[in-house]
Amino acid sequence: MEAIQPLERRRIMIYLAIAFGISWLAGLLIFLRSQQEGIPVLDPEAGVNQSFVLFLTVYMFSPAIAHVLTRLFTREGWQNTGMNFEFRRGWPYWVMAWVGTPLLIAIGALVYFVLFPQHYDAGMLTVKEFIAEYEVTNGELPYGAGAFVAIQFLQGILISPLLHLIPIFGEEFGWRAYLQGKLLPLGERQTYLLMGVIWGVWYAPLIVLGQNYGLEYPGAPWVGILLYIWIAFLLGTFFGWATLRGGSIWPAVIGHAVLNGIGGGVYIFVVGEPSLLVGPIVTGVVGSVGFVMMMAWIFLRGTRRVDEGQEVISG
Repeated sequence: MEAIQPLERRRIMIYLAIAFGISWLAGLLIFLRSQQEGIPVLDPEAGVNQSFVLFLTVYMFSPAIAHVLTRLFTREGWQNTGMNFEFRRGWPYWVMAWVGTPLLIAIGALVYFVLFPQHYDAGMLTVKEFIAEYEVTNGELPYGAGAFVAIQFLQGILISPLLHLIPIFGEEFGWRAYLQGKLLPLGERQTYLLMGVIWGVWYAPLIVLGQNYGLEYPGAPWVGILLYIWIAFLLGTFFGWATLRGGSIWPAVIGHAVLNGIGGGVYIFVVGEPSLLVGPIVTGVVGSVGFVMMMAWIFLRGTRRVDEGQEVISG
Protein backbone atom coordinates (compact mmCIF):
# COMPACT_ATOMS: atom_id res chain seq x y z
CA MET A 1 0.00 0.00 0.00
CA GLU A 2 2.97 2.29 -0.60
CA ALA A 3 0.97 4.45 -3.04
CA ILE A 4 -1.43 5.40 -0.24
CA GLN A 5 -0.45 8.27 2.06
CA PRO A 6 0.18 7.42 5.74
CA LEU A 7 -2.89 9.33 6.96
CA GLU A 8 -5.08 7.52 4.45
CA ARG A 9 -3.62 4.15 5.48
CA ARG A 10 -4.50 5.01 9.08
CA ARG A 11 -8.06 5.85 8.05
CA ILE A 12 -8.33 2.58 6.15
CA MET A 13 -7.21 0.62 9.20
CA ILE A 14 -9.64 2.47 11.48
CA TYR A 15 -12.46 1.94 9.00
CA LEU A 16 -11.79 -1.80 8.69
CA ALA A 17 -11.47 -2.25 12.45
CA ILE A 18 -14.85 -0.62 13.03
CA ALA A 19 -16.66 -2.34 10.14
CA PHE A 20 -15.34 -5.79 10.98
CA GLY A 21 -15.63 -5.32 14.73
CA ILE A 22 -19.30 -4.34 14.62
CA SER A 23 -20.34 -6.92 12.03
CA TRP A 24 -18.47 -9.89 13.46
CA LEU A 25 -19.78 -9.12 16.94
CA ALA A 26 -23.27 -9.01 15.43
CA GLY A 27 -22.55 -12.34 13.75
CA LEU A 28 -21.65 -13.85 17.12
CA LEU A 29 -24.86 -12.49 18.66
CA ILE A 30 -26.88 -13.86 15.74
CA PHE A 31 -25.41 -17.30 16.36
CA LEU A 32 -26.05 -17.16 20.10
CA ARG A 33 -29.62 -15.90 19.68
CA SER A 34 -30.39 -18.50 17.06
CA GLN A 35 -29.14 -21.24 19.35
CA GLN A 36 -31.21 -19.88 22.20
CA GLU A 37 -34.34 -19.62 20.03
CA GLY A 38 -33.80 -23.15 18.76
CA ILE A 39 -34.23 -22.26 15.08
CA PRO A 40 -31.89 -22.66 12.10
CA VAL A 41 -29.55 -19.71 11.75
CA LEU A 42 -31.07 -16.98 9.55
CA ASP A 43 -33.78 -19.38 8.37
CA PRO A 44 -36.03 -17.40 5.97
CA GLU A 45 -39.01 -19.50 7.06
CA ALA A 46 -38.58 -18.44 10.68
CA GLY A 47 -39.98 -14.99 9.96
CA VAL A 48 -38.84 -11.84 11.71
CA ASN A 49 -36.85 -12.65 14.84
CA GLN A 50 -33.98 -11.12 16.79
CA SER A 51 -31.38 -12.84 14.61
CA PHE A 52 -32.95 -11.45 11.46
CA VAL A 53 -33.18 -7.94 12.93
CA LEU A 54 -29.51 -8.05 13.96
CA PHE A 55 -28.57 -9.18 10.45
CA LEU A 56 -30.66 -6.56 8.67
CA THR A 57 -29.60 -3.63 10.84
CA VAL A 58 -26.35 -3.98 12.77
CA TYR A 59 -24.49 -6.37 10.46
CA MET A 60 -25.51 -4.86 7.14
CA PHE A 61 -25.07 -1.28 8.38
CA SER A 62 -21.61 -1.76 9.86
CA PRO A 63 -19.83 -0.47 6.70
CA ALA A 64 -21.90 2.74 6.76
CA ILE A 65 -21.40 3.15 10.50
CA ALA A 66 -17.65 2.68 10.01
CA HIS A 67 -17.69 5.32 7.27
CA VAL A 68 -19.30 7.91 9.51
CA LEU A 69 -17.23 7.12 12.61
CA THR A 70 -13.94 7.09 10.70
CA ARG A 71 -14.61 10.55 9.32
CA LEU A 72 -15.50 11.78 12.81
CA PHE A 73 -12.53 10.17 14.56
CA THR A 74 -9.97 11.37 12.02
CA ARG A 75 -11.61 14.79 11.42
CA GLU A 76 -11.71 14.08 7.72
CA GLY A 77 -14.71 16.19 6.90
CA TRP A 78 -17.54 15.29 4.56
CA GLN A 79 -16.16 15.96 1.10
CA ASN A 80 -16.55 13.37 -1.64
CA THR A 81 -18.97 11.02 0.13
CA GLY A 82 -20.46 9.66 -3.10
CA MET A 83 -23.95 10.84 -2.19
CA ASN A 84 -24.21 13.22 -5.13
CA PHE A 85 -26.55 12.04 -7.88
CA GLU A 86 -24.56 13.15 -10.95
CA PHE A 87 -27.48 11.90 -13.03
CA ARG A 88 -26.80 13.99 -16.14
CA ARG A 89 -23.33 12.52 -16.52
CA GLY A 90 -23.86 9.14 -14.90
CA TRP A 91 -27.32 8.06 -16.08
CA PRO A 92 -25.96 5.32 -18.43
CA TYR A 93 -24.43 3.60 -15.41
CA TRP A 94 -27.67 3.87 -13.46
CA VAL A 95 -29.38 2.12 -16.36
CA MET A 96 -26.62 -0.47 -16.70
CA ALA A 97 -26.82 -1.29 -13.01
CA TRP A 98 -30.63 -1.45 -13.00
CA VAL A 99 -31.13 -3.39 -16.23
CA GLY A 100 -27.72 -5.04 -16.55
CA THR A 101 -27.85 -6.75 -13.17
CA PRO A 102 -30.91 -8.91 -13.96
CA LEU A 103 -29.46 -9.60 -17.41
CA LEU A 104 -26.21 -10.88 -15.90
CA ILE A 105 -28.21 -12.99 -13.43
CA ALA A 106 -30.22 -14.43 -16.33
CA ILE A 107 -27.06 -15.29 -18.29
CA GLY A 108 -25.68 -17.28 -15.37
CA ALA A 109 -28.97 -19.12 -14.89
CA LEU A 110 -29.24 -19.88 -18.61
CA VAL A 111 -25.73 -21.33 -18.73
CA TYR A 112 -26.47 -23.41 -15.64
CA PHE A 113 -29.67 -24.90 -17.08
CA VAL A 114 -27.89 -25.68 -20.37
CA LEU A 115 -25.21 -27.57 -18.44
CA PHE A 116 -27.67 -29.17 -16.00
CA PRO A 117 -30.97 -29.56 -17.88
CA GLN A 118 -32.20 -32.09 -15.32
CA HIS A 119 -32.70 -29.21 -12.89
CA TYR A 120 -34.79 -27.09 -15.28
CA ASP A 121 -38.53 -27.08 -14.63
CA ALA A 122 -39.64 -26.78 -18.26
CA GLY A 123 -43.29 -27.23 -17.33
CA MET A 124 -43.09 -24.59 -14.57
CA LEU A 125 -44.74 -27.06 -12.20
CA THR A 126 -43.63 -25.12 -9.12
CA VAL A 127 -45.21 -21.95 -10.45
CA LYS A 128 -48.42 -23.73 -11.40
CA GLU A 129 -48.69 -25.27 -7.95
CA PHE A 130 -48.27 -21.84 -6.36
CA ILE A 131 -50.91 -20.35 -8.67
CA ALA A 132 -53.33 -23.17 -7.85
CA GLU A 133 -52.91 -22.56 -4.11
CA TYR A 134 -53.28 -18.81 -4.63
CA GLU A 135 -56.48 -19.20 -6.64
CA VAL A 136 -58.11 -21.30 -3.94
CA THR A 137 -58.33 -18.29 -1.64
CA ASN A 138 -58.07 -15.34 -4.02
CA GLY A 139 -59.95 -16.38 -7.13
CA GLU A 140 -58.78 -17.33 -10.62
CA LEU A 141 -55.99 -15.34 -12.21
CA PRO A 142 -56.68 -13.93 -15.69
CA TYR A 143 -53.33 -15.16 -17.04
CA GLY A 144 -51.20 -18.28 -17.09
CA ALA A 145 -47.92 -19.33 -15.51
CA GLY A 146 -45.70 -17.67 -18.12
CA ALA A 147 -47.33 -14.27 -17.71
CA PHE A 148 -47.25 -14.70 -13.93
CA VAL A 149 -43.48 -15.26 -13.97
CA ALA A 150 -42.91 -12.30 -16.29
CA ILE A 151 -44.98 -10.01 -14.08
CA GLN A 152 -43.15 -11.15 -10.95
CA PHE A 153 -39.74 -10.49 -12.47
CA LEU A 154 -40.82 -7.13 -13.87
CA GLN A 155 -42.15 -6.10 -10.48
CA GLY A 156 -38.93 -7.30 -8.89
CA ILE A 157 -36.80 -5.19 -11.23
CA LEU A 158 -38.95 -2.10 -10.74
CA ILE A 159 -39.77 -2.40 -7.04
CA SER A 160 -36.85 -4.26 -5.45
CA PRO A 161 -34.51 -1.23 -5.51
CA LEU A 162 -37.02 0.57 -3.30
CA LEU A 163 -37.66 -2.37 -0.96
CA HIS A 164 -33.97 -3.14 -0.49
CA LEU A 165 -32.67 0.42 -0.65
CA ILE A 166 -32.03 0.97 3.07
CA PRO A 167 -30.03 -2.18 3.97
CA ILE A 168 -28.11 -2.03 0.70
CA PHE A 169 -27.24 1.61 1.34
CA GLY A 170 -25.73 0.44 4.63
CA GLU A 171 -23.19 -1.58 2.66
CA GLU A 172 -22.55 0.67 -0.31
CA PHE A 173 -22.13 3.86 1.74
CA GLY A 174 -19.23 2.06 3.34
CA TRP A 175 -17.61 -0.10 0.67
CA ARG A 176 -17.99 1.94 -2.48
CA ALA A 177 -18.42 5.44 -1.01
CA TYR A 178 -15.47 5.27 1.38
CA LEU A 179 -13.12 2.29 1.21
CA GLN A 180 -12.94 2.06 -2.58
CA GLY A 181 -11.88 5.68 -2.83
CA LYS A 182 -9.12 5.17 -0.27
CA LEU A 183 -7.70 2.20 -2.19
CA LEU A 184 -7.84 3.70 -5.69
CA PRO A 185 -4.29 5.14 -5.59
CA LEU A 186 -3.16 1.49 -5.84
CA GLY A 187 -4.77 1.30 -9.28
CA GLU A 188 -8.28 0.45 -10.37
CA ARG A 189 -7.77 -3.27 -11.02
CA GLN A 190 -5.86 -3.73 -7.78
CA THR A 191 -8.64 -1.91 -5.93
CA TYR A 192 -11.32 -4.23 -7.30
CA LEU A 193 -9.28 -7.28 -6.33
CA LEU A 194 -8.61 -6.02 -2.80
CA MET A 195 -12.19 -4.85 -2.34
CA GLY A 196 -13.41 -8.32 -3.31
CA VAL A 197 -11.22 -9.99 -0.71
CA ILE A 198 -12.21 -7.53 2.01
CA TRP A 199 -15.92 -7.68 1.22
CA GLY A 200 -15.86 -11.48 1.00
CA VAL A 201 -14.00 -11.92 4.30
CA TRP A 202 -16.34 -9.42 5.99
CA TYR A 203 -19.24 -11.64 4.89
CA ALA A 204 -17.56 -14.83 6.13
CA PRO A 205 -19.45 -15.14 9.45
CA LEU A 206 -22.74 -15.17 7.54
CA ILE A 207 -21.45 -17.98 5.33
CA VAL A 208 -20.51 -19.88 8.50
CA LEU A 209 -24.06 -19.27 9.75
CA GLY A 210 -25.50 -20.83 6.59
CA GLN A 211 -26.23 -17.81 4.42
CA ASN A 212 -26.21 -18.47 0.63
CA TYR A 213 -24.94 -22.08 0.74
CA GLY A 214 -26.58 -23.64 3.79
CA LEU A 215 -24.72 -25.64 6.39
CA GLU A 216 -24.23 -29.04 4.76
CA TYR A 217 -22.01 -29.07 1.69
CA PRO A 218 -18.56 -30.51 0.93
CA GLY A 219 -15.84 -28.52 2.64
CA ALA A 220 -18.21 -26.37 4.71
CA PRO A 221 -17.71 -23.64 5.67
CA TRP A 222 -14.30 -22.97 4.08
CA VAL A 223 -15.32 -23.77 0.53
CA GLY A 224 -18.29 -21.44 0.90
CA ILE A 225 -16.12 -18.66 2.28
CA LEU A 226 -13.57 -18.96 -0.55
CA LEU A 227 -16.31 -19.09 -3.15
CA TYR A 228 -18.01 -16.03 -1.75
CA ILE A 229 -14.75 -14.07 -1.83
CA TRP A 230 -14.70 -14.78 -5.57
CA ILE A 231 -18.35 -13.74 -5.89
CA ALA A 232 -17.68 -10.57 -3.90
CA PHE A 233 -14.85 -9.73 -6.29
CA LEU A 234 -17.12 -10.20 -9.32
CA LEU A 235 -20.01 -8.20 -7.89
CA GLY A 236 -17.73 -5.58 -6.38
CA THR A 237 -15.97 -5.03 -9.69
CA PHE A 238 -19.26 -4.30 -11.45
CA PHE A 239 -20.64 -2.13 -8.65
CA GLY A 240 -17.30 -0.40 -8.11
CA TRP A 241 -16.88 0.33 -11.81
CA ALA A 242 -20.43 1.72 -12.00
CA THR A 243 -19.70 3.92 -8.98
CA LEU A 244 -16.44 5.24 -10.39
CA ARG A 245 -17.74 5.91 -13.89
CA GLY A 246 -21.12 7.21 -12.73
CA GLY A 247 -19.57 9.60 -10.22
CA SER A 248 -21.91 8.42 -7.46
CA ILE A 249 -22.69 5.39 -5.30
CA TRP A 250 -26.31 5.29 -6.48
CA PRO A 251 -25.72 3.02 -9.51
CA ALA A 252 -24.10 0.51 -7.12
CA VAL A 253 -26.97 0.86 -4.64
CA ILE A 254 -29.52 0.23 -7.40
CA GLY A 255 -27.66 -2.72 -8.90
CA HIS A 256 -27.03 -4.31 -5.51
CA ALA A 257 -30.69 -3.81 -4.51
CA VAL A 258 -31.93 -5.44 -7.72
CA LEU A 259 -29.51 -8.32 -7.16
CA ASN A 260 -30.85 -8.95 -3.66
CA GLY A 261 -34.42 -8.52 -4.81
CA ILE A 262 -34.52 -10.94 -7.71
CA GLY A 263 -31.30 -12.95 -7.43
CA GLY A 264 -33.09 -15.93 -5.92
CA GLY A 265 -35.97 -15.69 -8.37
CA VAL A 266 -34.39 -18.14 -10.79
CA TYR A 267 -35.27 -20.87 -8.30
CA ILE A 268 -38.83 -20.89 -9.59
CA PHE A 269 -37.45 -22.73 -12.63
CA VAL A 270 -35.65 -25.38 -10.56
CA VAL A 271 -36.57 -28.99 -9.95
CA GLY A 272 -34.52 -31.34 -7.81
CA GLU A 273 -31.79 -30.19 -5.46
CA PRO A 274 -28.93 -28.48 -7.30
CA SER A 275 -25.77 -27.62 -5.40
CA LEU A 276 -25.89 -24.00 -4.26
CA LEU A 277 -22.15 -23.90 -4.77
CA VAL A 278 -22.72 -24.40 -8.50
CA GLY A 279 -25.95 -22.55 -9.29
CA PRO A 280 -28.31 -21.51 -10.72
CA ILE A 281 -28.29 -18.47 -8.41
CA VAL A 282 -25.58 -15.88 -8.83
CA THR A 283 -23.59 -16.99 -5.77
CA GLY A 284 -22.74 -20.28 -7.48
CA VAL A 285 -19.74 -20.91 -9.72
CA VAL A 286 -21.84 -21.36 -12.86
CA GLY A 287 -24.59 -18.98 -11.78
CA SER A 288 -22.04 -16.16 -11.66
CA VAL A 289 -20.92 -16.58 -15.29
CA GLY A 290 -22.67 -13.37 -16.36
CA PHE A 291 -20.71 -11.36 -13.82
CA VAL A 292 -17.50 -13.14 -14.83
CA MET A 293 -18.09 -11.87 -18.35
CA MET A 294 -18.74 -8.36 -17.04
CA MET A 295 -15.60 -8.44 -14.91
CA ALA A 296 -13.51 -9.59 -17.87
CA TRP A 297 -14.93 -6.81 -20.05
CA ILE A 298 -14.13 -4.18 -17.40
CA PHE A 299 -10.56 -5.45 -16.94
CA LEU A 300 -9.83 -5.85 -20.66
CA ARG A 301 -11.25 -2.53 -21.83
CA GLY A 302 -8.81 -0.63 -19.66
CA THR A 303 -9.02 1.10 -16.31
CA ARG A 304 -7.70 4.33 -14.89
CA ARG A 305 -5.28 5.23 -12.18
CA VAL A 306 -6.39 7.90 -9.73
CA ASP A 307 -3.64 10.33 -8.82
CA GLU A 308 -3.28 12.12 -5.52
CA GLY A 309 -5.77 14.91 -5.07
CA GLN A 310 -8.14 13.65 -7.75
CA GLU A 311 -11.70 12.89 -6.74
CA VAL A 312 -11.92 9.18 -6.10
CA ILE A 313 -15.66 8.73 -6.46
CA SER A 314 -15.94 10.32 -9.87
CA GLY A 315 -12.54 9.23 -11.09
